[in-house]
Amino acid sequence: MAIDAALLELAGADDRAVWRCYAWDAPTVSFGRNERTSGRFSAAGLRTAGLRAVRRPTGGRALLHTREVTYSVAFPLDERLSWRVAYAAVNHVLLRALQSLGVPAQLVSDREAPAIAPEGPVCFEHPAAGEIMVSGRKLVGSAVWRHGGAYLQHGSILLADDQGLLAHAADVPLPAPPPAASLAACVPSQAHWTNVVDALAATLETDTGPDPARTVEPFVASPDFARRTAAHHAAIANEHWLWRR
Repeated sequence: MAIDAALLELAGADDRAVWRCYAWDAPTVSFGRNERTSGRFSAAGLRTAGLRAVRRPTGGRALLHTREVTYSVAFPLDERLSWRVAYAAVNHVLLRALQSLGVPAQLVSDREAPAIAPEGPVCFEHPAAGEIMVSGRKLVGSAVWRHGGAYLQHGSILLADDQGLLAHAADVPLPAPPPAASLAACVPSQAHWTNVVDALAATLETDTGPDPARTVEPFVASPDFARRTAAHHAAIANEHWLWRR
């Protein structure tokens, strides 16, 4: 989370665009930047369930990170443009990559997306407009944040569906979310971290998307990137940030 926040800062300062993929070393719940956790989740409850917790620098609702590919994209975004332009561009890459693996994925239309209340469900309970689904079930959960002239989007591409564990980790009764889509259910032979990451890399190399002037280049960290990351880590790792709402 600290690296993603640092990449957002770097995108605004140095006009950098970075796409990264990563995994988690232990099952972890991430809460949205402004999500209310008080009365729903607690440190003790999550420990009992064998889960760690972090609060994201992006919005959205709680989700469990375990058997998945986590992606992150940070890039400059003209303040005159809607964040939905960036959201659509990123989801276009995700969709093309997943379809190249044989996943029968499609985007959720405005008509298909249900209204979600401010204190709504956990992330994978309902697909939102523009998200990626298979047979009506969400496959990719994404969250976004915009700061000045930069945009951050990151999310989870499910290799397997473990989201039901969230209901057991809550301090209050939560209905078990309906099954999410997953690569294990859609295309079992492709349900591997490296397969998805390779497909994303290939799509980024061949699909120019909305800005054909940009080329894909390896990320080279600036001399102060470690300092930027450490500063964000100090804030994000703080218990007051995690349980502030």
